[in-house]
Amino acid sequence: MSIKMSVAALTEFLNKTFPQVADDFVIEQVTEDSITIRLKVADRHLRPGGTVSGPAMFALADVSIYLAILSRIGPQELAVTTNASIDFMRKPAANTDLIAQGSLLKLGRLLAVGDVLIYPQGQTQPVARASMTYALPKD
Repeated sequence: MSIKMSVAALTEFLNKTFPQVADDFVIEQVTEDSITIRLKVADRHLRPGGTVSGPAMFALADVSIYLAILSRIGPQELAVTTNASIDFMRKPAANTDLIAQGSLLKLGRLLAVGDVLIYPQGQTQPVARASMTYALPKD
């Protein structure tokens, strides 16, 4: 399946549909196989101890797979998360953006499954890994 929404189209969709969080994320790349999203880490994403919070990393993973799905099926506001699992493996530094590398493992008619690895910018060791399942709206 080819790409139906470009970086520009996904960015416009995110700004229009989710303005409350759109400024947190930068869509860096979308291909038929993957998506790259940056979380612009700010003070509101931090937790005590000088690290990025789990909920902020979860949001990055969730947004990444959501947008990867939309890049393939087009703008569908009602695609929703039905299952999520995240492993926090290392403590990310508070002053470094996080980069999510997401990929779709399955894109069916009613269900999509994807995986995400989250890295601190400029580093090769992931700080988190997530698996996300989405229910897709019926035509």
